Amino acid sequence: MTVVFEAVDAAPFEEIVELYKSAGWWHDDPEARSVIPAMIRGSFRFMVARLPEGRIVGMARVISDGYSDAYIQDVVVLPSYRKQGIGRELIRRLTEYCVARKIGWIGLVAEPGTQKFYEELGYGPLAGYQPMLYGKH
Repeated sequence: MTVVFEAVDAAPFEEIVELYKSAGWWHDDPEARSVIPAMIRGSFRFMVARLPEGRIVGMARVISDGYSDAYIQDVVVLPSYRKQGIGRELIRRLTEYCVARKIGWIGLVAEPGTQKFYEELGYGPLAGYQPMLYGKH
């Protein structure tokens, strides 16, 4: 299967929503829908994986100021396209993009059960630290 990887500043809204829904991360409301275009544009790097006919089957993004720390997040591939190296390639490309810009601290929060996937890409536990989320007590 041929997949094209590209950095984008915009993407078809419904295809991005489909990805978020497939990961269980989407709660539909007007505010959520209004955020997607700005979220894509505001990312340090937003990448998609497309099939030759143009359908988006994967995405991932980096949030950063472009000089110090970077966070990779929203890594998702449609279920029927998983286990084919698409997520791995998205992470590899985003990591290389950050490293090429001399960003020395690249982090992410791995969902339960995905730790081995990220370890194989050079990521490891952040010993001594606990991920925190505002408003989730």
